[in-house]
Amino acid sequence: MIPKFLKKRIFKAPVATDGTAKTVGNAIATKPYSNAPINQLYRKLSGQMLDIAVKPKLLGELPEFDNDDQTLRFYVLQDYSRSNSILIDLQTQEHNLPPALVGVNDAAHNIKENAAIIFLNHPSAKDSQLSPRLSRLVSAVLQYPELKVRLVPVSILWGRAPEKEDSLFKLLTADNWQDPSITKQLFNIGVMGRDTFVQFHPPQDLRTIINDNLKGDVEGPATFDSVATDALKADLTAADSLDTESTATNSDDATDAAQIPNYALVASADSNRELVRMLQQQLSIYLDKQRASMLGPDLSDRRNLVDKLVYSPAIKHAIEMEAAEKGTSVREARSQARGYANEMVNDYSHSIIRGFYKFLTWLWTQLYDGVEVHHFERVRDLATDYELIYVPCHRSHVDYLLLSYVIYKRGLSIPYVAAGDNLDVPVLGPLLRGAVAFYIRRSFRGNALYTAVLREYMHTLITRNTPIEYFIEGGRSRSGRLLPPKMGMLAMTVHSQLRHTNKPVVFIPTYIGYERIMEGGTYVGELKGKPKESESLIGLLKVGRKIERIFGNVHLSFGTPLHLSDFMTKFDVPANSLPADRTDTPLDDKTSAMVDNIGVKVMQHINKAAVVTPVSLLSLVLLSAPKAALDEDICREQIALYQGLAQQLSYSEDTVITEMSPQQIIDYGIKLKLIERTPHILGDIIQVAGKQAALLSYFRNNILHVFILLSFLSALVARNGRIERSRLDSIAEQLYPFLQSELFLYYPAHGLAETLNKKIDSLLSHGLIVELSDGVLSVPESNSKCYQQLQVLATPVEQSLERYFMTLALLAQQGSGNLTENEVVDLCHLLGQRLSVLYADDIPDFFDRALFTSFISALTRLDYLQKDDETGVLTFDHRINDIAHHAKYVLTPDMMQILQQVASLDEEEITHAITEISNKKQRKFGRKR
Repeated sequence: MIPKFLKKRIFKAPVATDGTAKTVGNAIATKPYSNAPINQLYRKLSGQMLDIAVKPKLLGELPEFDNDDQTLRFYVLQDYSRSNSILIDLQTQEHNLPPALVGVNDAAHNIKENAAIIFLNHPSAKDSQLSPRLSRLVSAVLQYPELKVRLVPVSILWGRAPEKEDSLFKLLTADNWQDPSITKQLFNIGVMGRDTFVQFHPPQDLRTIINDNLKGDVEGPATFDSVATDALKADLTAADSLDTESTATNSDDATDAAQIPNYALVASADSNRELVRMLQQQLSIYLDKQRASMLGPDLSDRRNLVDKLVYSPAIKHAIEMEAAEKGTSVREARSQARGYANEMVNDYSHSIIRGFYKFLTWLWTQLYDGVEVHHFERVRDLATDYELIYVPCHRSHVDYLLLSYVIYKRGLSIPYVAAGDNLDVPVLGPLLRGAVAFYIRRSFRGNALYTAVLREYMHTLITRNTPIEYFIEGGRSRSGRLLPPKMGMLAMTVHSQLRHTNKPVVFIPTYIGYERIMEGGTYVGELKGKPKESESLIGLLKVGRKIERIFGNVHLSFGTPLHLSDFMTKFDVPANSLPADRTDTPLDDKTSAMVDNIGVKVMQHINKAAVVTPVSLLSLVLLSAPKAALDEDICREQIALYQGLAQQLSYSEDTVITEMSPQQIIDYGIKLKLIERTPHILGDIIQVAGKQAALLSYFRNNILHVFILLSFLSALVARNGRIERSRLDSIAEQLYPFLQSELFLYYPAHGLAETLNKKIDSLLSHGLIVELSDGVLSVPESNSKCYQQLQVLATPVEQSLERYFMTLALLAQQGSGNLTENEVVDLCHLLGQRLSVLYADDIPDFFDRALFTSFISALTRLDYLQKDDETGVLTFDHRINDIAHHAKYVLTPDMMQILQQVASLDEEEITHAITEISNKKQRKFGRKR
């Protein structure tokens, strides 16, 4: 902001003794571009030659302009070069934007510019620190309040490789204040022509920029008016008669002082020089930030980075501690630390990234019908001023490549991805490392030196403003639901921020949704207990053979960003509260609680950004029907109902709902060979194809959280016939925390009644339930269409509640203090497998270990269970039975009887099962060793 005492000096035009405006200091010499025929021919020929050698790729979105013909539009480039001028002109023509190398004439405001390009750094200007054309436009805007000028900053990248420190390539291509040499321009065109990128940034109003600099000055508007005094207006009238025809033959905006009207001399002299300098600096910083967001920080080569890590003060301290604790020499501990660093540090290669980009562009066209991206603009808005931490859900190995591809294609710097060391396999491992993957061990608990090296590496990346990506779930979801968050990488990010970083950290929750998934069959097998196969290039190639059978779209949706500073304020965690030269300083209880809260909020925001795809919607409907089949007319109506409910009661403003019609959704599912249409004389039947039910449950679970409360309310009414609102609220209050924990629902428990009332009102408006007198909710007529729709809508929540009841029945039967947490999870897994085969069409939801673990964790957190820290044995009291009692209001008597029977194990069966599970784990561990 300009100090007040400077504002008066800047905008008060000096006046001569005769009342006319006079100039102060040296005027900026300017010389408009020429529109002479010879110059037009030169531009045309140059453009045709450049068009042959250079094939630029457009990044981001095109600027949106209003239809006001009175608005002047200028493109702002950071550095002057002829090739940049012509390239921008070609791009504006190609994309139907206002032309760049065409004269801008506005006689009413004394503007006559022979090109619509502003170079912030122009070597031909006599005052090389100021842009002559920008100075003239600022003067005109100050003089004429009605004048509208829009500036469109433009980034041109001749190649997108981040610069390497002390690189000869950097010295050859470095930008400077001097006119780029012919050698450099020819190098850019010849070598980088096919790897050139152009990005048009959002238009910015010049008057608004000026006003922002004057914010806080109550006399601002009056100052603008005072610039155009009566005496100055007289000079402007006289200036109209000046001959401003250019004699220049090159594309330049530096002209002779004699050709500038008097008002420009006044405005561009010392009195206004400070303002122009500030505006130019702001635009230059803006373009610098945009460039950094697209390229990323300067790079050290891998060997130098490893050396910097090993000899950093934090790692030197960790090495000394390791040597003292293990009784080894410092040299041996340093060698071990270097080995850890070599394990994890990436080896950035722009050639590999370009190769991946071309390969993936081809692959997505083979693998998917399209890649749909939602809400990316919020990421672009933050990229220049924040340290971006992408925290996506983890569905498939494709996630690594897909997210990086989308970010790179849209013009931002590719993030460094934390990948499990199981992917560091021959051939594939080095390629991924070159594409900015850094490998970390799946488990390193108790290894203090490894933890120190990883923390310091993370801190190095963050302090260098490198975008980072890690999968907060820790592994791929086998069920389609979000897994409980792993807090390790999150805690390291917070640890780094508290040690000091250059930019504030912001987390970008990212939802990834598929309509078919390569690993689908493998996931079902693993949930059933089949050993997980080790990753290898051969294994991935085997999966790749299935490409021809995989279709549909893939969706990436970027959720509402989460600012770390907001959590620090909420939990009263001070900035820079950890020593900068140590990695082993533990987080206090308050900060640890903050990390846990961030983890939960990230998962909730991922779910908020969910995409209700045609496949997930179809899966939700059909898997809720008996035998996974419906009459086609009823199927269409049920899909339409779900779409209507989702739109009327939007789960979140970030949630995206398919715009396909119900019939299009059915046809789409048939196209993907997920469902079948069986012709019948009384009406065609839509049913799940072959053995696809287990796979479709994966896609249903992607969006289960969107409909779960509607399903819960429907089940309470449908299973009881009628129920009082007060009773419904009481049951919901008891069971909601477990649904919230499993599905990361964001509705707060203290405001649950209001949320439920809104959903009840929606069910009433669709006729799915009926409200009787005295607050009693009832089912509609039993033979009505609404009654059938209610039964289908009530089904999805039942599987969750059946798992809860089965777990509680097992605990109650075995008694308090007899089973550990791991034993309960293992036994429930076995019982779920048995139940699924006998009664539930082999649906994986019944035997997913993660779901039982989540339920036990929720019971422990809510103090229904107490866990002995040494033995892991669980104890409980009569309140366990209270939860099971409420489940009977949702589950049918027959199902409750089946669950009771399945969970009835005698002591001999328990002992045998636990022994077999233990032996199986030992064999599995032995194979890994």
